This record gives sequence, C-alpha cells and structure tokens, in this order.
Amino acid sequence: MRSAHPQNGGETPYQIPTHPNFQSTVSLRKLRRFNYLILIFRIAAFSSSFASFVFMLTTSRDSDPSSPRWYHFDAFRLVVGANAIVAIYSLFEMVASVWEISRGSTLFSEVLQVWFDFSHDQVFAYLLLSADSAGTALARVLKGMDTCTAWSAFCIETDIAIALGFVGFLFLGFSSVLSGFRVACFVIKGSRFHL
Repeated sequence: MRSAHPQNGGETPYQIPTHPNFQSTVSLRKLRRFNYLILIFRIAAFSSSFASFVFMLTTSRDSDPSSPRWYHFDAFRLVVGANAIVAIYSLFEMVASVWEISRGSTLFSEVLQVWFDFSHDQVFAYLLLSADSAGTALARVLKGMDTCTAWSAFCIETDIAIALGFVGFLFLGFSSVLSGFRVACFVIKGSRFHL
C-alpha cells in the first residue's frame, strides 16, 4: 500500500509549467512564412489557370465563320472547363489562406481544412494535367493538318493557353506538396503546424 507522504522528504518535485498554446516568436515567424509561401503558390496557380482560360476563350474572335473555334474540339472544351474549375478553386483557397494569415485560424475545423486542402489540391492538379495533356495531343494533330497553316493565330493561342495550363498545374502541384506536408504534420503531431 502506498504512503500518503511523498518519498523525497516531503517536497513535491518541480514540474515544468506547460502552456498548450505557447509558441515562440521564431516558430510564429516560420509559420507565417510557410503560410505566405502557400498563398504565393495559390496566387500563381490562380493567375496561370485564369490566363489559360481567357486565352482559350479569345481564340474564337476571328470574324470568319469557317475558322476553327475552341468549342469545336472536345479536348479544348476540357481545357477551358478544367482551367475555369481550378481558377475558382484557387480563388477560394487564396481567400482561405488570407483568412488563416490574418486571423490565425482556418475557415473549417483544422482536421477538415487540412484534408480538404490536400485532397482538392490533388484532384484538381490531376484534372488540370489530364486536360492539358488532351489539349496538347489535339494541338499536335492540328499542326499536322492544314488547320494551323490556314489559321496560325488559332494554333498559337491554343498553344499559349495549354502552356499556361501546365504552369498552373506546376503551381498547384507545389501547393499540393505543402498541403501534404501539413497533412503529415497533422497525422504525426495532431496539428497542421510543423513547429
């Protein structure tokens, strides 16, 4: 049976005070830089996806009714749709990042926000990659035909739109790596903060 008296001469052992919400200023600065880096990648993904969307839409400004239009080709319609979806998603994520930087908390609960960011980054990055790959295949076919000799501006603009879509994929991929890092930190430490 245990004694009611402490065994070290009546003294209570020294306990280190713990503060569950304590973070050093160094870790706060690192966290702020990490959040700004995510925001920069989200802004870049939005900009390139939106620019790709606009470039593809402007390919049909020729007044000649026999000239090719982006909506005549399934692959180019996929490029337009995928870039529009990624631009809207990136805009939402930019707002969420600004919210997190300014308020210090996430829009959703922490567990939902971490998995939402990572899963949607993955899905939309692969959507953009597949759409731009399909657009690239069609652009190569059109270059082998008379379409690009007769309407070279159309082919140049679609090439630019597809290239911007690939750039958007790269930035969304970088965002996905950072959100994956947050998921790993959440699984290991129970918090999205790595520090």
